[in-house]
Amino acid sequence: MGIRDSVADFIVQTRWGTLPEVVQDQVRRCVVDNLAAALAGTMTRMSDIASDYAAETWPGDEATILLRGQRASAVGAAFANAWAANGLDIDDGLRYAYGHGGAQIVPTALALAESQNLGGKRMMAAVVVGYEVAHRVGRCWHDSREVYQACGSWGSVACAAVAANLLGLKAEQAWEALGIAEYHAPNAPMMRDVDHPAMVKHATGWGAMTGIVSAGLASQGFTGIPSILAQERYGRWVRDIGDNYLMVGGVAWKQKGYACCSWAHAAAKGARSVVEGHHISTDDIEVIRVEGFHETVRLGSELPTTTEEAQFNVAWPVAAMLMDGEIGPAQTLEPRLSDPRLRAIAKKVELVESEELNELCRLYEQGDPRGRFASKVTVVLADGRTFDSGLVEEGSRFPNPAWDRERIDEKFRWLTRPVLDEERIDRLLDIAWHFEDVSNVRRLTDVLSG
Repeated sequence: MGIRDSVADFIVQTRWGTLPEVVQDQVRRCVVDNLAAALAGTMTRMSDIASDYAAETWPGDEATILLRGQRASAVGAAFANAWAANGLDIDDGLRYAYGHGGAQIVPTALALAESQNLGGKRMMAAVVVGYEVAHRVGRCWHDSREVYQACGSWGSVACAAVAANLLGLKAEQAWEALGIAEYHAPNAPMMRDVDHPAMVKHATGWGAMTGIVSAGLASQGFTGIPSILAQERYGRWVRDIGDNYLMVGGVAWKQKGYACCSWAHAAAKGARSVVEGHHISTDDIEVIRVEGFHETVRLGSELPTTTEEAQFNVAWPVAAMLMDGEIGPAQTLEPRLSDPRLRAIAKKVELVESEELNELCRLYEQGDPRGRFASKVTVVLADGRTFDSGLVEEGSRFPNPAWDRERIDEKFRWLTRPVLDEERIDRLLDIAWHFEDVSNVRRLTDVLSG
């Protein structure tokens, strides 16, 4: 069987009962974590705008826009909820796609499953399809392009695979859906948004929308270009689909307290370890010098005026960690950005690019065990004393350290308490952890309607 047939058959034939238990366990964690990210993300202005726009532009009664009291077509709900899921940059990352997958995949699956009156088993099987395609197409995508593109680009193809599974497409239609999505995928130059943070972020809403539309067109006979997945040079990365589930060891969840770009996590952790380890008062600090790899330094240290600027930043996460012990909605949403104490600490952060850390990052991206995703932090006090963190790792790790239900529940509660009461949180967690027993996903979306 050729790669084209293998990929297409995997997309349309995957069902809950065909998945290994370890994959079933993993997808439960992915669904719970991304639900938390999406619910918390509804607090962002970006989510407000996307939700109102989706309800107006794609009206309908097919699917729920989370916590808005609004409904829309499946396309509209997926579009709005995908923006929310990435709104606080607390959603998962994929090892081989080098970006956010679940923030597109889970909202796409949820909206379509609701519109089709499907149950939890069908939805979660489609989520697995999305993750497995995302790992592979994302890896090929980055290898084939000189400009680093944000997640909604390759995510469009992954979401097309999700939609093809849930809409019951035939194998040949599913293959066309991938090609349609690839051709129409957004051009999302990620580093331009890193330099000038805006609501465009990782283009997750476009990934969800493009994927669903592409599958819908394919179901009507619309054709697409041959998918990059079938190119001979990428065969070794693709042909094991359905046999080797990359999502088992290739999904990294962001820890509770780290709602910002992963490139800043090590700096925040390192600064905190120095200050707490040496019992330093932030008032006594003259300089916080962060050595990082290129992308860390690229985030910059400008004082933010928007939540997007606070997330794509190093100085603000460092300041938030030192002041509050966490980086979350309370630290990165706009009402806190004028806090004079946080701003005073953030002004003390200096960034220095390190060739040593660049090399460690390069090795990390290549999968070399010597690689590290790291920073070094030096704290200089007003009296001239200096304290060093040494090499600090944080952010995306593969395989991800063990995340059991207790740890994910703790993060879920931390993220959702600003928008949900405890009784509602308890209900959601009970449903989500036993989602395979849910005969219609509306049991979940009814709790999240408003």
